[in-house]
Amino acid sequence: MPPLIEFRNVSKIFGGGLFDKQHTVALEDFSLTIDDAPPLITAIVGESGSGKTTLARLLLGLETPSQGVVLYRGRDLATMHGKARRQFLHDIQFVFQDPYGVYNPFYKVDHVLTKPIEKFKLANSRRDARKLMETVLETVGLRPEETLGRYPHEMSGGQRQRVMVARALLLKPRLIIADEPVSMVDASLRATILGNLQELNEKFGISILYITHDLATGYQISHNMIVLYHGSVAEAGDVELVVKTPRHPYTQLLMDSIPQAVAERTWHKSSEINTPLAPLGGHSGCKFAARCPHVMATCQLRRPPLYLSEAHRAVACYLNDDSPTLNAAHLDKVFIDPTTANGAPE
Repeated sequence: MPPLIEFRNVSKIFGGGLFDKQHTVALEDFSLTIDDAPPLITAIVGESGSGKTTLARLLLGLETPSQGVVLYRGRDLATMHGKARRQFLHDIQFVFQDPYGVYNPFYKVDHVLTKPIEKFKLANSRRDARKLMETVLETVGLRPEETLGRYPHEMSGGQRQRVMVARALLLKPRLIIADEPVSMVDASLRATILGNLQELNEKFGISILYITHDLATGYQISHNMIVLYHGSVAEAGDVELVVKTPRHPYTQLLMDSIPQAVAERTWHKSSEINTPLAPLGGHSGCKFAARCPHVMATCQLRRPPLYLSEAHRAVACYLNDDSPTLNAAHLDKVFIDPTTANGAPE
């Protein structure tokens, strides 16, 4: 059977044409295979403007690629209709960033659960539908008697977000795309929602694409990580390697920006590379060159390829040019399988 999702040399350009210096390249020549076996949690991390949400919108079919193709089970997502489209909507679910904006305030929260049950004919009666809703709510740690029948404004942000996780679980999808699912939730509830996502992966065998600007939460729940910088892959692979021993200067910068629990303020000491600078249109060198403390002449001339610095890590940086190169289309080959000896992250 073809892979669940494939990105083949996908670029998304906003604004002018490809040769217009005023255009914005949100995603550039991106390739990735996401399969449903084994079920993995893959984090997509980067600053605002790195291409994370554009990647998600392309995967959902909300945007069409400027170049390349996004495939679902070997079929072009942009031209897919009918039964195949319906199956795609069943297999791929989304948890949005805003736990309030996705609700219609005129409907009770039951509405977001009853609609997919009706649309996909998940229950044969109202009693079965009610039982199904109660089961998924209990799975994400909510009490049905305290949740059903309430309006969105009567619930906390964490409760609303867990209802959306429950909604995704209703369909038992192959993949859930979670776009900054805890960024607008109280810190006390973040661990609960992240735990819900891990449970969906471990207990129900659902793959998760976890999109975030926060390396800490990405490290907490993911098996593998892809670091994006202005639409291109900077570093990717086993989350333990990427986070604990980052090799790309941009990943190192992201790690240095995480506050440490020490008396002395040790982050953001250098003011020279803190400001995110978009590479100029038509720039042929490394996109991070203007911010990189290790920039070399070759960085200004041509884009670095992906170097296979270790078996489970690829880095787009000339500091690793003593390693073999990796075809960008095979990025997923550096990912770990949590069922192997490498194990899942702690």
